Amino acid sequence: MSNDPARPDVRLAISAGIASVLVAGLLVALKLWALAETGALSIAASLADSALDLMMSLGAAVAIVYAARPADEDHAFGHSSAEDLAALAQSAFILVSSCVIGWAAARRLMADTPHQLASEGRGLVVMLASILITLALVWWQGRVAQRTGSKVVAADRLHYLGDLLPSFGALVALWASRRFGIGMIDAVVALAAAAVMVIGALRIGKTAWDALMDRAADPTIIDGIARIAADWPGVRGYHDLKTRTAGSRVFVNLHIELDGDQSLRQAHDIGASLRRAILAAYPQADVIIHKDVHRET
Repeated sequence: MSNDPARPDVRLAISAGIASVLVAGLLVALKLWALAETGALSIAASLADSALDLMMSLGAAVAIVYAARPADEDHAFGHSSAEDLAALAQSAFILVSSCVIGWAAARRLMADTPHQLASEGRGLVVMLASILITLALVWWQGRVAQRTGSKVVAADRLHYLGDLLPSFGALVALWASRRFGIGMIDAVVALAAAAVMVIGALRIGKTAWDALMDRAADPTIIDGIARIAADWPGVRGYHDLKTRTAGSRVFVNLHIELDGDQSLRQAHDIGASLRRAILAAYPQADVIIHKDVHRET
């Protein structure tokens, strides 16, 4: 995707980011009210998930806007590592929230007197509305991601799809409490949601930590770049293919071996065309190619 903010695809991606933030903020407000009305831990779990959505959507919106800006003198490689720092903070938030919700759910399950929910009807309306709003956002994000190819929008959409599960769980818990008077299901749903949140937090935290420690890119990306370089016309060989990740960016350093008898312009053209090919295959990459003279062995 082009970095020109005037292009329609960039504006469309930004609109998806703004819509994501607005929807997440609305869902947080609705679930806060529903939690106060019902006291349902399953809603608390869904609320924590929506609060995370709000933070991630804000980060995604900022990332989209920053993608339209070039690197500056103080940050020659851009500002993408801020995404990893934000992800670490998000994973810590998820862990704390899931532990609090899990502990509260376990206490309710072990209590001598079953906890009774209140105003289940209002909670049902709120959770059903939140599901419909989320589905509408997911539909819009899917259209934007398909048209623009934005990886940020696609990732944000995938996250919202995963968030539908706790919302459906809260819906079932409230319905069971209202229809059959079984309040224990609420604690069971909350405990399951807390476990899922812990797994997600550890996954997000590990990914962010690996990026901050300059972990190499995914092996499929490395192999794909190697295949492009090996088969490129004019390239006699390559070596020292090194990668590192930072946020949504992949930084690539590659040495290619060229015929030492050709002109500087020819060597430059081979390197430039190879770089364009790698960027076409991996738009999130930042590629630096070094040209060496090929020596027969």
